Amino acid sequence: MIRSDRAYDAPRTASSRRGHGRAAAALAAVMVCAALAAGCGIRSTTVPVDAGAAPSRMPCRTSASAATEQPLESIPVHVYLVCASQLVTVERTVEVDESGAARVRMAQSLLGELQQVPTAEERRAGFSTDVPTDLRVTEARKGDPEGTLRLSEQPDDLPAQALAQVVCSYAESESLSSGGSVLLGGPGNYTPRGYLCTTETKSRPGNVPTLGAVELP
Repeated sequence: MIRSDRAYDAPRTASSRRGHGRAAAALAAVMVCAALAAGCGIRSTTVPVDAGAAPSRMPCRTSASAATEQPLESIPVHVYLVCASQLVTVERTVEVDESGAARVRMAQSLLGELQQVPTAEERRAGFSTDVPTDLRVTEARKGDPEGTLRLSEQPDDLPAQALAQVVCSYAESESLSSGGSVLLGGPGNYTPRGYLCTTETKSRPGNVPTLGAVELP
């Protein structure tokens, strides 16, 4: 019986030794990692550390063009529509920038409002517009009198009511009216002409707007 017990003790002793060997190896590995961490200047801690967001390749900055873009400002304006064979103002809101091109931008915005189909409420009230939807306005050419605006069609070739709408709407704008006249030219080489928005123009827009004096350079 005694020999039998010893025979069984032998395997248990060998297994125990192998377990101690593995524990010792694991402990040695931990000590090596700790030594490496200390050599790199990294301190171990049991407290979670927030290292911030993961690195990103995004530049995190806006382009130069976006930074210099001029802000738009909404302002109320008055444009002239046709109602009961007369010109009557309606209020609209347009957006213009603060750059040096604000004058031409204002002319384009007002023209765009004149070209729009009146709202349902305006139509019920009897408003309409005769301004062609393909009409365009640009800045003056070299040699034009100061304050000139160039239309894509010769002004006198437009329907009389459409020209009256443009002239009176521009005359309402301080930045577009020059000495009481609105200076308009066409796509050709014709000299720009001045047009006045008078009481007669508003009451009889079917007549060609009164011509104003134009100071030539």
